[in-house]
Amino acid sequence: GSKSENINEFIEKGAIIIDVRRVGEFQGGHIKGSKNIPLNTIESKINEIKKTNKPVIACCASGMRSAQATSILKQNGIEAINGGGWSSLQNKL
Repeated sequence: GSKSENINEFIEKGAIIIDVRRVGEFQGGHIKGSKNIPLNTIESKINEIKKTNKPVIACCASGMRSAQATSILKQNGIEAINGGGWSSLQNKL
């Protein structure tokens, strides 16, 4: 579908993958090279994320928290897409 095409476009633009799960969940398995910024800390990291000057693919366990993260990022002028659950996202990369 169009969702995976968007993900590919983001990857081509050098997007960073931000995993918004809790640190313990992230340590239990994650996409290689992804950054762990738990959802409850994302607002405090906005400037840090903006400094990368890259679009963001957000992921979590199921896609719920990453949907929230995506809207927070977009509100702050960061190009972002919800990648959904990290394990299914991994299969699209």
